[in-house]
Amino acid sequence: MIANEDARISAVRAFNRFYTRQLGVLGQRLLESPFSLSEARVLYELAHRDSAAAKEIGAELDLDAGYLSRIVQKFDDDGLINRKPLAADRRQYQLSLTAKGRQAFAKLDRSSHEEVAKMLRSLSDRDRRRLTAAMATIEDLLGTAQASKPATIREPRPGDMGWVVQSHGAQYASEYGFDASFEALVAEITAQFLRSFDASRERCWIAEIDGAPVGSVFLVRHDDEVAKLRLLLVEPAGRGQGVGKRLVAECIAFARACGYRKITLWTQSILTSARKIYHDAGFILVATEPHRSFGQSLIGETWEMKL
Repeated sequence: MIANEDARISAVRAFNRFYTRQLGVLGQRLLESPFSLSEARVLYELAHRDSAAAKEIGAELDLDAGYLSRIVQKFDDDGLINRKPLAADRRQYQLSLTAKGRQAFAKLDRSSHEEVAKMLRSLSDRDRRRLTAAMATIEDLLGTAQASKPATIREPRPGDMGWVVQSHGAQYASEYGFDASFEALVAEITAQFLRSFDASRERCWIAEIDGAPVGSVFLVRHDDEVAKLRLLLVEPAGRGQGVGKRLVAECIAFARACGYRKITLWTQSILTSARKIYHDAGFILVATEPHRSFGQSLIGETWEMKL
């Protein structure tokens, strides 16, 4: 049994070395470019967003904060990016590519396209189909096996509220440095929801992938005409497939069906991904206010959507 396991491990490692050579990543440079593989991944993310917080990219790519900081500094020194401190936390930066940065990405993207095309041209049509089928199998079994499965949206079950509190506390502490007072606030909101739940006017939705929760959102009654959207969360395992957008859409549809005239929500300026979801859904920023909460100096934002 041990011999068989060792043989499989050796086979996987041999494949990794082969495929690394095939893609031209040896020497820590990607496709004979001036970029390492990690640098190219950061460049790709920036090229596909109007702007992004450095911390968000680091979390999504699972990069060490110190390593990411060195990449950002290198890009800045080379004139590839603009970086602007976030008003709410000047330790955090909003990043975007300069014209030079977009040119660098375009060159890298063309090289990647040409390299793969060259590789495929050496194969017959039958072998190309075999290759892409084998790659799909590898991705399904390993790569992002969980993330590639579609998320489902469901109503909460017993135990989900505990997960909502724990996930908010852990994620906001890790990504934004929020202290325990934020987790306490989430616990208060979920407890109030359970105590005074009105099924005709309120809802919670949980997103899950392969049976594991990865996201949440609440719509609660403020008064007869106004509903509040609260506790939108998408864990890293659920990002990249529109889970947050779907959760917000559920809130909007339910609020309209209930006859609410408006949805309101409170968020923070540093939560750039959530703010984009709200903006794209049709919410409008109506007020901002600096405040000190959760161990941080923040800028709170009130967003509204008329139904």
